[in-house]
Amino acid sequence: MPATDYQGTSSPLTNIGRSLLPVRRDQVHAMESPIGGSASNEAEIESFQRRVAERFHDLASVPSDELLSLPWVRKLLDVFLCCQEEFRVILFKNIALVKKSPMDRLIADFYERTVKALDVCNAIRDGIEQIRQWQKLLEIVLCALGDSNVGYQRSLGEGQFRRARKALIDLAIGMLDEKDSGQALAHRNRSFGRHNTSGSHSRDHHHRSLGHFRSLSWSVSRSWSAARQLQAIGNNLAAPRGNEVIATNGLAVPVYTMGSVLLFVMWALVAAIPCQDRGLQVHFNVPRQFPWSAPILWLHERILEESKKRDRKNACGLLREIYQMEKCSRLLGELADSVQFPLSEDKEREVKQRVKELEQVLDALKEDLEPLEKQVREVFHRIVRSRTEGLDSFAREHNPE
Repeated sequence: MPATDYQGTSSPLTNIGRSLLPVRRDQVHAMESPIGGSASNEAEIESFQRRVAERFHDLASVPSDELLSLPWVRKLLDVFLCCQEEFRVILFKNIALVKKSPMDRLIADFYERTVKALDVCNAIRDGIEQIRQWQKLLEIVLCALGDSNVGYQRSLGEGQFRRARKALIDLAIGMLDEKDSGQALAHRNRSFGRHNTSGSHSRDHHHRSLGHFRSLSWSVSRSWSAARQLQAIGNNLAAPRGNEVIATNGLAVPVYTMGSVLLFVMWALVAAIPCQDRGLQVHFNVPRQFPWSAPILWLHERILEESKKRDRKNACGLLREIYQMEKCSRLLGELADSVQFPLSEDKEREVKQRVKELEQVLDALKEDLEPLEKQVREVFHRIVRSRTEGLDSFAREHNPE
C-alpha cells in the first residue's frame, strides 16, 4: 500500500488510539498510592507518548522511494536519540519512584535490552564499513570509465573496460548474501585480521575487495547472530498490566514505549544495513491503544513487504542505496560484457549514461554514509551513558555516604 493509505486511516494522531494513562486515570486517582504522583507528571508522560507518535508518523509518511534510504535511516536514529533523551529526563525527574518496586525491575529489564542493542550497533558499524569498501570499488569503475579519464582520449579503450569489469566482478562477489559463503567469508576475514596485526598489508585481491573491512574492526564474534540478538532484545517485552501502571504512577508506560522504540530501531537497522546472520522474523505485538503503535506497526509492515519483493529477497541489506548500487553495477557490467572495440558512438553514449547513474549513487554515499556512522556511534555512547547514569543513581541511593 502507498504511504498515503497510512495517512488517510491514521490522522489525526489523537484518533490512533487511547493511551493507557487515560484508561487508568480514574483508578489511579481513586487509590491511596504509597508513592504519590501529580497531574503534571501524568501530563508529561502523555506528552512523551504523543511526541513519539508524531515522530514515527513522520517516518511512516514517506513515499516508497525514500523509505530505507540513507537520509531516512539517519532520521530514524535522530528520532531514537530524541526519544531516549526525553525518556532519560522523565526517569530522573522521578528517580525516587524508579528505585522502588515494581519500577526498579522494569527499568532493570530495560537496561538489559539496551546492553544487547550495543552489539547491534557494533555490527551495524561493521556493515557501514563494508558499504564503504563497495564504494571504493565503484570509485575504481568511475575512475576507469568516467569523464575525468575520457577527457584525454577520443574514446574508451579495452584497458579501461578491463579495469572497470574487474572492480564490478569484485563488487558482485562482495554483495552476495548466501549463508554458507557468508560464514566462510567471515572465517577468512577473521584470519586476515590476525595476519594484519603485524602491520603487513597483503596484496591479495580478495583481501582488498572482500575481507579487508573485517580486519579493521571485528566487533562481534564469528558465532554472533543479528537475528538472535533482536529476539533477545524483544524477549518478554510486553505492555504493562493495569496494576503495574497504577503501582508506578504511570511510569511503566514510557518504559514499555522506549523498549518498543529500541527494538524497532535496532530491527530497522538490521533490515537496512549488511550484518552477520540478518533476520527480520521479529514479532511486534503492540496494543493499539498506544498512540505510537499505528505508525510503528505500519512501518514494520512496509519494511517486511519491501524485503519480500522479488529483487530484494536475497539482498544483503534493504538500504535504498545498496539496491541502486547493485542495479547500476549490474547494468553497467552487462553493458561492459557486450561492447566491441572500437566503441560506436551509440555504445559510448550508453556507457556514459550508466556511469552518470553510478556517479549519483556515489554522491549519495559520500554525503550520508559518514554522518550515519557518527550517528550509530552516538546511539552507542548515549545508551552506555544513560545506563551508567541510572546505575550510579541506584548506587548513591543504597550508599548515600
